[in-house]
Amino acid sequence: MWSLTELETEAILLSLRVAATAVIASLPLGILVAWLLARCRFPGKELLNGLVHLPLILPPVVVGYLLLVTLGRNGTVGAWLFDAFGITLAFTWKGAAVASAVMAFPLMVRAIRLSLESIDPRLEQAAWTLGASPRWVFATVTLPLALPGILTGVILAFARSLGEFGATITFVSNIPSETRTLPLALFSLVNTPGGEQGALRLVMISIVIAMLALAASELLARRISARLRG
Repeated sequence: MWSLTELETEAILLSLRVAATAVIASLPLGILVAWLLARCRFPGKELLNGLVHLPLILPPVVVGYLLLVTLGRNGTVGAWLFDAFGITLAFTWKGAAVASAVMAFPLMVRAIRLSLESIDPRLEQAAWTLGASPRWVFATVTLPLALPGILTGVILAFARSLGEFGATITFVSNIPSETRTLPLALFSLVNTPGGEQGALRLVMISIVIAMLALAASELLARRISARLRG
């Protein structure tokens, strides 16, 4: 029962690859957007905040369709990417990473933003009075103090990426060995006669991966908090 098939193993490895790519690629932008929302005042701030959190409200299928219209081979951005760089996102694992990143981005930004807002501004002001540049203050004071929130955002985004289904299947379809991530493989097994055991295996593996991610997040957050207090 617990022996994985080749397709199930491929789905698990692809999910980990997609989730890791989604988080790594979106983290710099997530930190920047969170900092803008937490520390800056500018026209259109509420609009930016709304756009960032829009994937949490919209049905995932709608997000996937918008990605397909925008980044597909005939889309406004997708056609330019293909003509200029030969890059195709729709119906590829890279497109699955994009869909996962978009759906997980609000969770990442919110966690980092809350962490930035909890930092005492007087610590940054003290560094400024000592002659440190804004970039140096951000790199040596703000960013280290925000590490627990950044870590939380990374783990939440990774877990959300692992579980992404609606936007992924709409944007990149359900192609074995290419875009069939763990949720899509589970969907295929549930709809296949005799696939109950395979579906159960993937469910258990999903639970184990999620629990390991949460445990690692808690452990690392405690260590980082202990070092910061020290």
